[in-house]
Amino acid sequence: MQIIGIDHFTLRVSPAELALLRDFYVEVLGLQEGGRADFDFPGHWLYAGSQPLVHLAGNQPAGEPAIVPALPTGRFNHVALRSRGLAAMRARLQARGIDWQEAPVPGLPVYQLFLRDPVGLQIELSFDAAELAEAGPSTRPRAY
Repeated sequence: MQIIGIDHFTLRVSPAELALLRDFYVEVLGLQEGGRADFDFPGHWLYAGSQPLVHLAGNQPAGEPAIVPALPTGRFNHVALRSRGLAAMRARLQARGIDWQEAPVPGLPVYQLFLRDPVGLQIELSFDAAELAEAGPSTRPRAY
């Protein structure tokens, strides 16, 4: 057995939060809504190309712990998404008034942006550090 990559991550939220989160992941991160399994609860599957990367589920199935809005991620710190288009992402975040931080990864050719979705999950967008040549230096607070 071998782990070969991330398949998707699921956010369980109240049905009232579904549209807000769908819009964030589509409009801000550029995912596309696509086909979804025929579950008996509301939700959305959001795709990166042909990969359903983010599953939004608007329910709390029997046996699962209650959603605690004050602690939206529990011990889960962040999800990292390999990305392209650093300059375009900076412009998109700026245009939408979304706060973010950024920094290079010491010793690696990786450059990261960090932001939060509407329910508080931290998102890391990892870019090839070579994109800095086109995008220019950061004017944002340093992430770490």
